[in-house]
This record gives sequence, structure tokens and C-alpha cells, in this order.
Amino acid sequence: MKLLDKLERRFRRFAVPNVIVWIIACQIFLFLSAFFNLGALERLSFQPAAVFEGEVWRCVTFLVMPPWIPREGLGLLFLFFYWMILHMMSTALEATWGTFRFNVYLLIGWSVTVAAVLGVSFVIPQGVVGNGFLYGSIFLAFAWLYPDYKFLIMFILPVKVKWLALIQCIGYGFVLLTGHWSEKALVLASIANFLLFFAADIYYKVRAGRRKMKMQVERIKEKHTPRHTCTVCGVTNLDDPKVRFRYCSKCDGSCYCSEHILNHEHIGEGHTVEAAEVEEEA
Repeated sequence: MKLLDKLERRFRRFAVPNVIVWIIACQIFLFLSAFFNLGALERLSFQPAAVFEGEVWRCVTFLVMPPWIPREGLGLLFLFFYWMILHMMSTALEATWGTFRFNVYLLIGWSVTVAAVLGVSFVIPQGVVGNGFLYGSIFLAFAWLYPDYKFLIMFILPVKVKWLALIQCIGYGFVLLTGHWSEKALVLASIANFLLFFAADIYYKVRAGRRKMKMQVERIKEKHTPRHTCTVCGVTNLDDPKVRFRYCSKCDGSCYCSEHILNHEHIGEGHTVEAAEVEEEA
């Protein structure tokens, strides 16, 4: 990404380190406020109708909305792990890309999400829009860069993150087929954010995979193609690896097994009866 390299050299100083920590901290604060009935979150959620009425801050504040407000112990536990995993993945991406590129990834995801939802809302009114798909793009990026990282499902079953990402992609496909227009817009925005960063890598990986598959097919084909075939009886080195084959120079180099090298009618015209022995490779 030459353009991104140029932008990084010019605007690196404006990058915000550990931005996901600030986002999670705000989510925890808002969650506690709502959990103890200290404040309402309705004024911060992303409602396109309200944005069109002038409440433009909703386009930003929805980023720090907690994913849900559980009222039971198990829900609280899952919410804790949601924040822990989000922090772990974001920290890994920031360490791999650098602070600026991770900021750009989030910024692109946010801008595409807002533009997609507001664009759809011009035609079909939308309700409250969440940030789950936006942070889902972080999961896709993490799965692409660390496909063999393992999560312990229910603290017991180790599952590689690439399989979880595959399940997420299948879920995205289901949403695109059956979901509401706002959900479809969010899925497309999430995928667009991911593709903007990884389209080139995906292309070269697919190309390398096709090349590798082609080589494997050629090796299999070569393995099952006989190198020597007797002109008389048709026996090949694959039929019996112990059979030795010779080439008759008087028959224009035709191949014969050891049984027929001295017992056959010559095919071509020649004056020598010399034969070169070719031992079958193990």
C-alpha cells in the first residue's frame, strides 16, 4: 500500500496509541451507568432518523456503546470475555501494523459503516444500529494474520481462529440473504473494510494456492503415468516394478520387456541389434 505508506510518513504523529483501550473503557463506563440506572444510552446510540434531525454526534458515540446490557451473572461473564478478546486482537493488530495503520483500519471501518447505513436510510428508514459488525472486522483481520491462533471454547475445546472466521463469514452470507437492509449494509461495510486492507494478500494467496494445486495434480498424474510400456504385451513399470525394460535400436527405439526384447518382430528399419537396458527406478 504505497498510499498508506505516504500517509503514515506524513500523519504518523496524529495516531492515537491504544485507541481500543479508550473505547473499551468508555464502553465499561456506559455499561455501568446503564446497569445501575445512572444514565440512559438512547442519546448516544446510532439512529439514522435522529442523525438526519441534527443529532450528528450519534455517528461517533455509537462506537463506545456496550454491545449489550446483561442483567445476569453469565451474561456479565461473557461481556467480560468480549472486552478481553477485543483488546487482545486489537493489541495484536496494532503491534503487527503499527499504531497509525490500526487507526486507519478503524477509521475506514467507521466511515464506511456510517456512510452505508445513512445511505440506506435515505430509502428505507432504519432503527438503532449497533457496532458489532464494525468490531467484527477486527476479528476478520486477526483471523487472517493469525489463522492458527487457538481459542478455548468453553475453556475446553481448542479451535483455530480461522475456523471461527469461516463460521462468521457463513453468518455474514446468511445475513446478506435474509437480513434487514441495515444489517446488509453493515455486513458489506465490514467486508469492504477488510478487503481494502487484504485484497492484494488474498489475491496472491489464491494464486499461490492454485499454482500449488496444479503442481500436486501434475505430480499425481506423473506418478500414475507409466514410464515404460512393452510394445508386445503392454506390461508397464507400474504393473510390475521388478520387470526390466530394454529399447531395441532396430525398432526405432521401441520398448520391450525382458521377455520380448529377443522375441519380437522388428518395427523400424535399422542395421543394429544393440539394446540399451533401462532399469526401473524404485
